[in-house]
Amino acid sequence: MADIEAPAITQNPDIRYLGKLLGDVIRAYGGDTLFRRIEYIRSASVDRARGVEGETDSGLQALGLDDTLAFTRGFMLFSMLANLAEDRQGVAADPEADLAAAIDRVGDKAAVSALLDRGLIVPVLTAHPTEVRRKSMIDHRNRIADLMRLRDGGAGVTPEGDVIDEALVRQIALLWQTRPLRRERLYVADEVGTALSYLRDILMPVLPALYAQWERLLGHRPKSFLRVGSWIGGDRDGNPNVTADSLRLALGQSAEAVLSHYCDLLHALGAELSISSELAPVTAEVEALAEKSHDESQARADEPYRRAVAGIYARVAATYAALVGKPAPRPAAITAEPYDK
Repeated sequence: MADIEAPAITQNPDIRYLGKLLGDVIRAYGGDTLFRRIEYIRSASVDRARGVEGETDSGLQALGLDDTLAFTRGFMLFSMLANLAEDRQGVAADPEADLAAAIDRVGDKAAVSALLDRGLIVPVLTAHPTEVRRKSMIDHRNRIADLMRLRDGGAGVTPEGDVIDEALVRQIALLWQTRPLRRERLYVADEVGTALSYLRDILMPVLPALYAQWERLLGHRPKSFLRVGSWIGGDRDGNPNVTADSLRLALGQSAEAVLSHYCDLLHALGAELSISSELAPVTAEVEALAEKSHDESQARADEPYRRAVAGIYARVAATYAALVGKPAPRPAAITAEPYDK
């Protein structure tokens, strides 16, 4: 863990860095003896893979049951961190490189735009890849990714004031001390909750960024051709626990996750757009949208953007209530009709 020697891995400094931190955590929490045994097995395995002649004992036979479990957990965590680092390498190099290269190969932006406008791509969330790993492991992994992004930007400390290297060690230590697999049987409601964590933490933040990239490269924003689907809660292929009630649960919680995300974004946007019509020109379309909001607040009388956003927020909050069956977490200041379902 402290020294990763495989040629394919040494090309990625993030893997070496995270591997070293994991090695430090194993030494600190598992003991120096366990760390040296794991390092010996790793080194012997690398030598064998390279065809190095000499001692062929991998050291696995010397491990007791507890050490075998710790050894397995260590390499499982290393694989998780290595995958995270490889994913980051592809994005950090140039997040638009692959798309730009694909458009260049086609050689016709208009043809690409027309194809996207006619297309429909639906990545589907299923229970199968998410039914074993616990959400706690996913949360710690995502926090490590966030800390690595801060480190990329040259930050020495987190917004909370923690030294980033120390925060990374802490998160890896939490991974080491967290039971990775579920002990209890997973039910449909659990599968829905796990899938929605992927929706909230990964898909919803990433999709707007992808559309922004396509807009920059194509010169206009393509139509909505990428939509997220899910089988969880409605896939009745031999699972007797998937019923009409589970489908209603899945749909309700999915609507809650999506609309809560939109409410948070609109609230933040309304706080930011403090533009006064007395100080900046405003388009007729924005003025019309502000008037349709029926926001009569005198404090926002000269702030058409905020009034427009308030009207949109009120409609999203009404849609939330209609689909989820309870008020939005942050009630709207004005009353409005929900959007069409």
